[in-house]
Amino acid sequence: MLKIKILGVPLDLGQERRGVDMGPSAVRAAGLNHALKSLGHAVEDGGNIHVRLPEEQPFGNQRAKYLKEIAETSQEVAQRICQTLEAGYFPVSLGGDHSVAVGTQAGVAKFYHDRNQEVGCLWIDAHADMNTPETSPSGNVHGMPFAATLGRGPDSLTQIGGFAPKIRPEKCVLIGIRDLDSRERQMVLDSGVNVFTMREIDEHGMRVVMEKAIALASQGTAGFVVSFDMDVLDPEEAPGVGTPVRGGITFREAHLAMEMVADSQKMVAFELVEINPIIDVMNKTAILGVGLAASALGKKIL
Repeated sequence: MLKIKILGVPLDLGQERRGVDMGPSAVRAAGLNHALKSLGHAVEDGGNIHVRLPEEQPFGNQRAKYLKEIAETSQEVAQRICQTLEAGYFPVSLGGDHSVAVGTQAGVAKFYHDRNQEVGCLWIDAHADMNTPETSPSGNVHGMPFAATLGRGPDSLTQIGGFAPKIRPEKCVLIGIRDLDSRERQMVLDSGVNVFTMREIDEHGMRVVMEKAIALASQGTAGFVVSFDMDVLDPEEAPGVGTPVRGGITFREAHLAMEMVADSQKMVAFELVEINPIIDVMNKTAILGVGLAASALGKKIL
């Protein structure tokens, strides 16, 4: 069994739809701590880090809104995640919008980089999040965190911990994408990241996709981070997300993916992002998120 430490990151500066900062509270209210303890894990909740409110400052550069504040938050998240691993805990990071991944990925990568090891990544999302300020049509940083992990974008995001990329593209797997910006599509093709779109999931099934993804992210690494954006699910299953896109993965496909992650015993950190209780239906999305976290951390049907 694991020693798990939960970190809430109530960050909503990376996008424009308010409410996602309440995601960590929604997930806790849905019973995350109890669910993980019931699996036999020792669970410590580290609370939430402080995040500035959008009302407290102007958004700054139109091409990368609130970049300074997001970078500051990412620095703190990275430090806390790295310290969590150094203390022997398994980190669970709760967003907030997906820009929290800049800090989560940096913290995990720093811990292993200091030990001359690499990590992989399973980025499970309806979107590629590979924009940069130069390519983003909106300037919203929640569409840029995967690019930052790969070493592309502003230095304040890419150079956290003093090295880039945090994870090499061939060790990363993007799963479930179905909604790309026009310029971003070419960036994905050129990135070197392994990609399984919704078409691959439709054609081959989630089992085959996850077998390949886990193998790719595990090869030559100490393990992989799972970054799970709830908008990868179909909006019928997860209505409480800021950027819903029809045609996502199903309830059972999501659980199968997480059950296979648990079976692999290769996951070194888990983050759950983009749950917005304001637009949810009776906390349905957060409840599903808790179930998926439990599956990723060992819950089985039998």
